Amino acid sequence: MEIGLLPGEILIPKKELIRDFAVVACDQFTSEPEYWRRVERQTKDAKATAYRMIFPEADLGKVDFSQKVEQINQAMTQSLEDGVYDVYEDALIYVERTLGNGRVRKGLVGLLDLEGYDYRPGSESAIRATEKTVVDRLPPRIQIRENAPLELPHILILIDDPEKTVIEPVSLAVSSDEPIYDFELMENGGNIKGYLVSKEQQEKIAKALSFLSQQEVFDGKYGFFGKPVLLFAVGDGNHSLAAAKAVYEQKKTSLGEKALSLPCRYALVEVENVRDDALVFEPIHRMIFGVDENAFQKELAHYCQSQKGEGAPQHFTLLTGKESVEMTISHPELTLTVGSVQRFLDQYVEEHGGEIDYVHGEEVVSRLSKEPGAVGIFLPAMEKGDLFKTVIVEGVLPRKTFSMGEASEKRYYLEARKIQ
Repeated sequence: MEIGLLPGEILIPKKELIRDFAVVACDQFTSEPEYWRRVERQTKDAKATAYRMIFPEADLGKVDFSQKVEQINQAMTQSLEDGVYDVYEDALIYVERTLGNGRVRKGLVGLLDLEGYDYRPGSESAIRATEKTVVDRLPPRIQIRENAPLELPHILILIDDPEKTVIEPVSLAVSSDEPIYDFELMENGGNIKGYLVSKEQQEKIAKALSFLSQQEVFDGKYGFFGKPVLLFAVGDGNHSLAAAKAVYEQKKTSLGEKALSLPCRYALVEVENVRDDALVFEPIHRMIFGVDENAFQKELAHYCQSQKGEGAPQHFTLLTGKESVEMTISHPELTLTVGSVQRFLDQYVEEHGGEIDYVHGEEVVSRLSKEPGAVGIFLPAMEKGDLFKTVIVEGVLPRKTFSMGEASEKRYYLEARKIQ
């Protein structure tokens, strides 16, 4: 496998269509269906929109899934027949996302080789998951992707580049160029600009990534010796990337080496530097629905007191319809607070029933926790500088450990790529 972010054919909606085309990642606002109804109304008359080419997770279990998949494939095919896209050959795209607070997050959009990716626990591949992949969540994503003519990526991949040698130099190189898109994203998503990366800059990016992939550079950065190099860590879209890998592996099983030349060998992603000052790790809080609030609180308190580990005390907040309670695990057995809490939640739901949701933003948790039979948990943020080292030493993190920004700051579907 050639290590790096590879150029390829990338499709961009034409400028007159792009504003209504771009919508936020499908796994956001899952407890706020009203968000997706607003998007539906806003894009109702659009000639082409990503909204008709994705399945918002807020709708899971509420609509006919198989019928929706057929509609997704039809919408993708229609967009190709209607000439919705401008085609950029052998392209990398440099992206600047200006967020609501004025921060500018930088990234590179290109092709990631799935030959170098393994999401299974204990993986030592160059491209790794950062959180546990829930295999049961893959079949719907696989079903959507396996016959889709296009992929619309919301996957964000991280590199750990302290000297800022890969992405940041492109900012200076394109400063006088005309962007291929520059517009305001719907629903307070901020502004996004995209620039074509020159062949000269593509070569410099490849060299910089090659340097980071060297064993001695990797060892010196983390103080390790002999551990396999982790070059790319999945920041967002872990299950979508895992589904892409699963579809590719299916093709390899049926076609053998012929699959190596198929477009589905690659996934279109955006790569960002974990050291980017504009990149903030936000906590992903928990909502639990369909439980007895008093019984839940009592068992959670017992769990906190029962842990016999040697880690530093961990703190989080429980919210019920009646009160807000500060909770402490004095002797945690797991490294991260989110891991300790998630272990309890999984056990509780398995034994007593209920449903766990993963929510961005304290305001949403505060509002939803007032509903009957619902409780919320505020979790602390993970230090982003600890991400790579933690994954290298301990393996994948608990599901939904961190979020790269708030829900509205997530990646919007914008670029597309043919995968059939």
